[in-house]
Amino acid sequence: MKNRSKYIAAAAQLGPINPEDSKESVISRMLNLLVEAKAHEAKLVVFPELCLTTFFPRYYITDQAKLDKFYETEVPFSLLAEIFELIKEEKIIISFGYAEKDNGEPFNTSVYVETSKKIIGKYRKIHLPGHSEYEPQRPFQHLEKRYFKKGNLGFPTFDTSLGKLGMCICNDRRWPETYRVLALQGCEVVTLGYNTPKHYPLAPEHDHLQEFHNHLCMQAGAYSNGLWVIASAKAGLEDNCELIGGSCIISPRGEIVAEAKTTKDELVLAEINLDECRLIKENIFNFDLHRQPEDYKLLTKTTK
Repeated sequence: MKNRSKYIAAAAQLGPINPEDSKESVISRMLNLLVEAKAHEAKLVVFPELCLTTFFPRYYITDQAKLDKFYETEVPFSLLAEIFELIKEEKIIISFGYAEKDNGEPFNTSVYVETSKKIIGKYRKIHLPGHSEYEPQRPFQHLEKRYFKKGNLGFPTFDTSLGKLGMCICNDRRWPETYRVLALQGCEVVTLGYNTPKHYPLAPEHDHLQEFHNHLCMQAGAYSNGLWVIASAKAGLEDNCELIGGSCIISPRGEIVAEAKTTKDELVLAEINLDECRLIKENIFNFDLHRQPEDYKLLTKTTK
């Protein structure tokens, strides 16, 4: 596809989604943000992780029928009909996360969709945090390891009209290898969604650093790999669990060029200039000239 070197992009942050909120009501909110993005001529709009429902891994659910309601067996085109009609008219690419079941296998998934309901990219979360069994001492559960399989698509990149795009999801953003693997494939823009609690039961001493750590890992990934990062949060007090906001757009310089001001539904906009990627990749972090992969073999020899 023809590459567009400059365009407007948006992180479409969502405020809390409570268990009683229907998927239809959430999609109505997403549509409102997309209409706003259209008014600003945005061409790439990024929604959060698992954005159609409340963050259900915080609950221990034993009723399979109740659990299944959180998953989609395919991209929910019928539910999102108005959204897809809008992106078709405006030639917008959107990214959004949802709980997927593929032949019975559950994944935490994100997709890129463009005009004519065309899926141009899919990613399944690899770095699943949390635990697998019920832990009664926790104020809330984090059962991603119970409800999802580790992603099986690797870290793919996708050639689009808006440059080479790549995805990751939530906890993936904390791991530097995520950005490096994408960058080695020529990725220019990383998009991601997250649901991050303010309180971390296993290390409450870090609670006051949650927002700092959120931006730290993404800024480092952007700078050390010459990438744009567009990060969209589900934020606010969701069923008595406080989620951080901080949705943002980060340049290849590692600079936050736009950031959410609230923990509600909010659109964060910035101009993406793909030429800025080259300034980093051809100079400070020139992989061809300066990278020494023969000295990094320990990275893939052990999980310690």
